[in-house]
Amino acid sequence: MAMAACGGSDDPSDGSRAFPDVVAATGSADTDGTYTFAATISSPYDTAEQYADGWRVIGPDGTTYGTRVLTHPHADEQPFTRSLSGIDIPDDVSIVVVQARDLLNGWGGATVEIQVG
Repeated sequence: MAMAACGGSDDPSDGSRAFPDVVAATGSADTDGTYTFAATISSPYDTAEQYADGWRVIGPDGTTYGTRVLTHPHADEQPFTRSLSGIDIPDDVSIVVVQARDLLNGWGGATVEIQVG
């Protein structure tokens, strides 16, 4: 089963927002019962501290099921997509949220919800 959803940026034209945005995400169930997710992130800022340095898959209650750490700022690749596999989602969870972060501001920005199960 494959799932996909699109988010959107709420970045104002004056550049005052501080968080990277998840602009799209997909998820698919793997044969071993885990999931693989891919997140497309837009992080158009001027300093390395403000570019996305990671993204995560969380449940409605805030439980983190998987985190992908990004090792460089992707400044020349916007937006960019990265995947993460082997994520175990409990059977009673039907929706997860994909969220990005940067070093300066933490977690925030536009997110994407994905139905699972």
